[in-house]
Amino acid sequence: MRWLPLILVPTLAVAQPAFPPAEWVETDPDRVELGWLLFYDPVLSGNQEVACATCHHPRFGTSDAVSLSIGDGGIGLGPDRRFDPENMPEQRIPRNAPALFNLGASEFTVMFHDGRLEADPTRPNGIRTPLGDSMAERFDSVLAAQGMFPVLSADEMAGHYSENPISRAVRMGHLSLEGGAWDQIAARVAEIPDYRARFDAILGEGEEITFAEIGNVLAEFTRYEWRADDSPFDRYLADDGPISDAAARGMEVFYQVAGCGSCHAGRFQTDHDFHAIAMPQLGPGKATRFETHARDEGRMHVTGDPGDAFAFRTPSLRNVALTAPYGHSGAYPDLESVIRHHLDPVNSLMSYDPSLAILPDFPGVEDWRVLTDAAEMLAIATANELSPITLEDQDIADLIAFLETLTDPISVVGRLGVPDSVPSGLSVPR
Repeated sequence: MRWLPLILVPTLAVAQPAFPPAEWVETDPDRVELGWLLFYDPVLSGNQEVACATCHHPRFGTSDAVSLSIGDGGIGLGPDRRFDPENMPEQRIPRNAPALFNLGASEFTVMFHDGRLEADPTRPNGIRTPLGDSMAERFDSVLAAQGMFPVLSADEMAGHYSENPISRAVRMGHLSLEGGAWDQIAARVAEIPDYRARFDAILGEGEEITFAEIGNVLAEFTRYEWRADDSPFDRYLADDGPISDAAARGMEVFYQVAGCGSCHAGRFQTDHDFHAIAMPQLGPGKATRFETHARDEGRMHVTGDPGDAFAFRTPSLRNVALTAPYGHSGAYPDLESVIRHHLDPVNSLMSYDPSLAILPDFPGVEDWRVLTDAAEMLAIATANELSPITLEDQDIADLIAFLETLTDPISVVGRLGVPDSVPSGLSVPR
């Protein structure tokens, strides 16, 4: 078991964890503002109906408050979002939309639930991606490069094959090629005078606007807007504010009794590693589009190592009280239910109640294929790494009180907030 270093605090009956300060990349206001507008602008999507903010909105903790998101083919926002009967997607988005907090801190070098995008100094551009080395050119970080994935996903932002030129380019595999999906998106942006002028100001007059540059300014915005390091917990660590008795007891449960800090380590409560904890699998799973099973093998899908089966990245717990539902599949709707899953993962998996999921109705789709397949359930259970532990109800309540101290109120609403309008004139997700 790995434990964090502890410093005794005379005024409290519990031990205080000690962390090195976080490292941040300095941001440029003009680039931040440009990324802010693009983040909320549907112009980046194939049908110009879905923005980054559609599935990562400040109203819902930079996620969307549903188990599995609805991107292209959806109407509305958050838990009110529903499928458009005249434009149904081919499948649900297979994983829960992760929160965006603190992705600009230097320690965040791995993206997505399975880590398929990560910093890798051995690669030509310093980034490893399943799309190939050439796809990582000119992105200034893994945070910038992660923007390449949603726009190339039919169910997230690109749209169906026959709907628009970008979706057709994606389906044909014309991604970063000349005239491909990225070029088409960048051309759209360049044709809008306000965006052209803003890119001129940061790149130079008349310099080419590329999708990589779009990704770079989106990352700049994310670094600035969703920085979350001024919570009651941070102030407590700096001896600049108290936490409640319940939160202090919960901190003791977190770091000493239950050993949560073994995986949820460091200042932002993540070891950036991958663990199998028997999380229930909902929806289509992260399989190749033409595969028929709904298995989501997590990290193994990236590494090919059977030892990584059903392992997923340890999420940071900053603002965790506001980022429900939880798990790579969004299986649990609140902190208490996901905490109880951690206490006895296998039993929780085997007794999972599908009514816990927050899934807008998708007519004709089977969301529970894995939950009703004994062999699949056994495979997930067998990979589990966590041993059962016992906590009293009061311990769980105290643990929740501690997790609530990780909420940074400024980051929750965002420093810039939601723009009233965007340069394309398209509808802003509000």
